[in-house]
Amino acid sequence: MTEIDRMLAANAEWLEEFPGPMPVAPGRKVAVVACMDSRMPLFGMLGLAVGDAHVLRNAGGLVTEDTLRSLAISQHLLGTRAVVLVHHTDCGLNKATEEQFRAAVEEATGVRPPWPAGAFTDLDADVRESIRRIREAPYLVTEEIRGTVYDVTTGQLREIKDPAAPHHSQARGGPLQRGQEPVQ
Repeated sequence: MTEIDRMLAANAEWLEEFPGPMPVAPGRKVAVVACMDSRMPLFGMLGLAVGDAHVLRNAGGLVTEDTLRSLAISQHLLGTRAVVLVHHTDCGLNKATEEQFRAAVEEATGVRPPWPAGAFTDLDADVRESIRRIREAPYLVTEEIRGTVYDVTTGQLREIKDPAAPHHSQARGGPLQRGQEPVQ
């Protein structure tokens, strides 16, 4: 039996827990952008249930043009307003260079990839760059953007503070704090 066969067989067990029909829009109006790393159990570690959030995963949890496209759809068609980024320690993109990646693909396939892997050297700076890309996307109306790093050895989630990122109460459309005047 292959791994995919096992997954298909596991569907019978899932049917016993299946919650039934649900709305398309996520109940908690949040989108999660995370790395595809299999050591990150996003639903458990973020306290999410089926139907709570849109979850976008890719290598490195990078905010690419396709990530921005998906976030725009999530927001404008399905009502999300908050975004949480989840990067992690011991990431493969933090261990290889762009050249190493391209050379490995070319050696295996004979073709050099035209797109970058997204390798980085500073994990916290990469999270802040992802926050910046979302914040500066003109077609998003994100009320709250938060960046985090998941420690794959302890399970702890650490928030990355970004002094340039507005707090959700100061962002477009966010709730006002007591005594704060709306921006005209």
